[in-house]
Amino acid sequence: MKCVFAALTIATGLTLPGAGLAQDASHKVGAVFVMTNAADKNQVIAYNRDADGTLREAHRFDTGGRGSGGNTDPLGSQGSLVLSPDGSTLFAVNAGSGDISAFRVLGSTLFFTDLEPSGGAAPNALAVSGNLLYVINSGASSSVTGFYVNRNGRLRPIPNSLRFLSTNITAASSLAFSPNGAFLVVIERETNNIDVFSVQTDGTLIATPPHPSGVPGAFAVLFAPNGAALVVATGPAGVVNGSAISSYAIGAGGTLTPISNDVPTLGAATCWSAITPNGQFVYTSNAGTSTISAFSVGPTGVLTPVSGTIAATNPSNLDIAISADGKFLYALEQGAGSVGIFAIQADGTLASLGTLNDIGTNQGLNGIAAF
Repeated sequence: MKCVFAALTIATGLTLPGAGLAQDASHKVGAVFVMTNAADKNQVIAYNRDADGTLREAHRFDTGGRGSGGNTDPLGSQGSLVLSPDGSTLFAVNAGSGDISAFRVLGSTLFFTDLEPSGGAAPNALAVSGNLLYVINSGASSSVTGFYVNRNGRLRPIPNSLRFLSTNITAASSLAFSPNGAFLVVIERETNNIDVFSVQTDGTLIATPPHPSGVPGAFAVLFAPNGAALVVATGPAGVVNGSAISSYAIGAGGTLTPISNDVPTLGAATCWSAITPNGQFVYTSNAGTSTISAFSVGPTGVLTPVSGTIAATNPSNLDIAISADGKFLYALEQGAGSVGIFAIQADGTLASLGTLNDIGTNQGLNGIAAF
């Protein structure tokens, strides 16, 4: 069951935006990317991000692969479209064709650099650390596989990097590297396990015993810059607005120790999260109640609700992303085929800046990334 129900040709060179956008180039400060996940031809939609947070479409870029299609949350994952930490490279999963696409990023223009088999079936999530990229293969026997990323954005499989998860069908949905690159954490939805792998010098992984999530329905993980692992979960079945977020410290041997356990999001079907670059605030997307919750992250990883917890309402919100300057949050509204735009205030609250309505509905949308 997917989370929400729990409550041009391939670009090989520069394609210039339209004349109107070129005239306003001085206002462009970043970009936002959305993945269509279309079954016939997966694409990345690239938007110029202006200084005031508003978005304007620049172009669509073919990934060279096929998505899964479907309507609401078909991939059931966080991280299907990710940027490298420096924003220079964009990676996308092609769940329908079982491969990964890579692009070099120049503003809102993408240069296609590579298409590689994912090493398994139905890839649905990615994580990047330095020159390492790992992918979850959610189909067949659940696994993760690793790649080296070179300076030109090309991928090379890491020998002996395939690691199977705790059982064949885990519905793995998210993975993230610790800030120091020493650990890779994977969420298994079906088993409600949190897997911690130690990353070796050659990029391969050593597994530690799975850690049961403290809350049913674990879905996504990300790291705060201070090293705290933040895990969101949909919560127990039948409990109204029972979703929660937890923070964990990772010990030297890969052990997980709770810091803030089961902090309520006051929403339903909490499945996605995003953190400000300075690590001050983390936001959760509560698909079942069409809300976004906000928490401050303390120096030790303690989570504290911001101003009543619910920071915004937003129709049909799924995945969310935050701009590299930490000023704006973007929420993918799959049902409406749009992107909600919010300004992040100094106290962590959100101010709505409107909605971009030009993606189109029922495309199986999954994945959003921003810089």
